[in-house]
Amino acid sequence: MSDALIVLHTAIAIIAIVLLIVVAKVDPLISLVIGTLYLGVAAGLGFGNTIGTLVQGFADIMAEVGLLIGFGVLMGTLLTAMGALQKLVELLLRILGPQRLPYAFSAALSSIFPAIYVDVQLVLASPLARSAAPRMGRNGLAMMGGTLTAGILVGYVFVVPGLGTVAIAGLLNVPLGTMLIYGTLLGPPTAVLTTFIYSRVLKYGLWNESKDEAPLRKMQQGNPAVAEEARQASSAETERQTGQTSPALYVSLLPILVALLLIAFGAVSKAAGLESPVIAFLGDPVFALFLALLGAYLLAWRTLSKEQVGQAMHKGFNESGQILLMTGIGGSLGAVIGETGLGKILGGFFSAEAGMPDLLAILLAWLIAAVLHLAIGSISVAAITAAGILVPILSSLEVPTVVFGLAIGSGALFALQVNSNFFWMFHTLLGLTTEGTFKALTLVTVLASVVSLLLILALSLVV
Repeated sequence: MSDALIVLHTAIAIIAIVLLIVVAKVDPLISLVIGTLYLGVAAGLGFGNTIGTLVQGFADIMAEVGLLIGFGVLMGTLLTAMGALQKLVELLLRILGPQRLPYAFSAALSSIFPAIYVDVQLVLASPLARSAAPRMGRNGLAMMGGTLTAGILVGYVFVVPGLGTVAIAGLLNVPLGTMLIYGTLLGPPTAVLTTFIYSRVLKYGLWNESKDEAPLRKMQQGNPAVAEEARQASSAETERQTGQTSPALYVSLLPILVALLLIAFGAVSKAAGLESPVIAFLGDPVFALFLALLGAYLLAWRTLSKEQVGQAMHKGFNESGQILLMTGIGGSLGAVIGETGLGKILGGFFSAEAGMPDLLAILLAWLIAAVLHLAIGSISVAAITAAGILVPILSSLEVPTVVFGLAIGSGALFALQVNSNFFWMFHTLLGLTTEGTFKALTLVTVLASVVSLLLILALSLVV
């Protein structure tokens, strides 16, 4: 099959999925499977290979993030049942106020907590965002959703030890120390500026609670007074039934802090060459989150009744099942797209380009990564593939390689949408409709990608 037809069928599949979900109101799971099957058969994989790739893609993504999602969701439900996240929100609001909270949150996520797995950050931070939303006033859930997007994903592609950042640095032979300096200078400003621009857009009526928030979320986030009454009633009921007060805030948050520190410790140790079986074990995200889950479980047993602990665990199992299924199908679509050879096709379009002006080269790096992300649905895969495609032209450029690498990361951030498993995790964990997820996630990644590109172009003129 010709390259043009493969590109055409990929575009048709992605557009069809979006139209089925948004226009025809077909369930996202059904839409994703239909689009995946169409692409595999139409692109020439054959019926058997299409099903095999779909199943393998599901298995691969589950092997990568399945336990992380399960452990993280269970820990989140236990901490929520103990009131830990509500206490943290109240503390942040007292210190910062509702107007400053999104900016501080996005800056912290992008600079202090860039984890190897963005899925881990999303699982840990989404309950906090949901808890803060009712206190933010109108469009609170929209604002906190956009804040999560900007903070987590900007840190992922620009700030060490984010996987996208580390992968780009390794492929382009950029020292991690150099990448850390440039990425830290670029990441937090991009996150904060994106949050600011998104907040302005929301003021012009972008968000529609009745269409963008799932029904269960609308009852709480849509009415701050109701949410506050429910929170107070829940807290009072918890203390009445258990006869105990919840643990101090710093104690409640220890499971999350320990998990993040262990993950960061493992990533930094590996980057510094300090590798050993013990370090690898302690820094493994699966172990780190299980340890955090165990800590939250023990705290819950000391704070709540047996019935409340059981209810929290049951809720966590129900939520994680839905998330895992949607995430796995997103991985299936990405696997089928990868099997079509789209990355090699795009590489053939651009690999002959050399000797071009530096600014044009930066724009080209951004464009290739952006197109790959739109097609493949994985930020890290798009960044890695784009870096591999563009390595041959580096010798002809005068712009520092680190700036070129940042441009790849910026492009890979562009327009995260339905063929990404992160999209469906975000959709479920934040309690949004598909339309709402496009606004709080896809639109925000477009803004962050463009904002960071402008900053990178400016940076290239002075370094």
